[in-house]
Amino acid sequence: MRHLVLDELSSGLVERLDASSATFLNSSGLARASPMGLGLYRIEPVGKVGSVRTPTVQLDVRPKGRLGLSRLLFLLSYAGEQGFRPDSVAADEDRELWSALAESLAQLAERALGRGVLQGYLTVDESLRTVKGRIRISDQISRRPGMLVPLEVSYDEFTEDIAENRILRAALERMGQVPGVRPKVLGRLRQLKGKLDAVTRLPSGAPVPPWKPTRMNLRYHGVLRLAELILKNASAEAGEGRQQTAAFVVDMGQVFEDFVGTALRSAMASYPGELRLRYNALLSEAVRDSDRLSVSPDAVHLLGGRPVVAYNAKYRAASDAGASLTVDHYQMLAHCTALAVPTAWLVYAGKGEMKLRRILNTDIDIVEFPLDLSQPPSAILASIQELARQSWGEVARVGTKPAPGT
Repeated sequence: MRHLVLDELSSGLVERLDASSATFLNSSGLARASPMGLGLYRIEPVGKVGSVRTPTVQLDVRPKGRLGLSRLLFLLSYAGEQGFRPDSVAADEDRELWSALAESLAQLAERALGRGVLQGYLTVDESLRTVKGRIRISDQISRRPGMLVPLEVSYDEFTEDIAENRILRAALERMGQVPGVRPKVLGRLRQLKGKLDAVTRLPSGAPVPPWKPTRMNLRYHGVLRLAELILKNASAEAGEGRQQTAAFVVDMGQVFEDFVGTALRSAMASYPGELRLRYNALLSEAVRDSDRLSVSPDAVHLLGGRPVVAYNAKYRAASDAGASLTVDHYQMLAHCTALAVPTAWLVYAGKGEMKLRRILNTDIDIVEFPLDLSQPPSAILASIQELARQSWGEVARVGTKPAPGT
């Protein structure tokens, strides 16, 4: 098997591919494979990162800055509002994504199942000839009018067949189907799945059942968060000739936007007001609603129901050649105008210094705030806390100053 590696910002490469691998690569959404003749294809990234594996080739598209797997998992999990603790994301930084994911899942599952399979209460609806639990009167009348038995009853059963175990079993099965996982790790995954044989199998394509983090399932938290990420972003299936293919694909732009919004909302909770994500506002007036222009900042902080500051998260910030205004700055200027707020914060993934740009002939400031994703999770969250502190400080400084356009 050939192993191809692309940076998400690269211009691509030319490689020889078989037709089925090219088709699967295109359908995965990770990259685009364009035929050039004589079996050659131009492979180009399309804004996603991850890994695709077929029987003949594996393509990895890696995040800019060589973002490691543990940092990627941290951002993914926090984007789902289920942030890993820093000590939970010490994923195996293997050069090969699939082995790293499989090893990480095995380690967390072994820790979770070390004291046995978690049990909990599950509500069961059944038709019985004796009373157990409570009788479902409406179902009894609608299904069996005039009949005394069997009875439609509901009762709580203490069992292993709960959502947490169904999710874990499904993730272990999916990683066990990925071709090329090291045999030793594959054996551990199968052994762990064997402990959950009494648990109902989650059908392929079925939605992941909901679960709530509690003190009772505390030892499962880490593995369930990773399991949900695997079930959401990874696929493994038998292709032609029953040969296995697999894909793990994520949109880093969306992940970064979700992460910044979720982390910032948590950080701003200690200040007055309320932070709302994906806030919609009108930019223009029109006779018909369909003709109105609108804007939707990634986050807006409101005080007394009035917007006071706006934020946008950009994983791929527009270039700032010659210190000229870019499309990102124009967008933020529109947000400030529509919301009548004096300051907008442009949060972008990268290193650098914070910059304040005063827009001429306006009272609007646009602040560029870099977020270095190569830092440890605790340092990334500390940077978000600093963003919250500084942006709230600007709100407090402006105080009752008239908003732009008033």
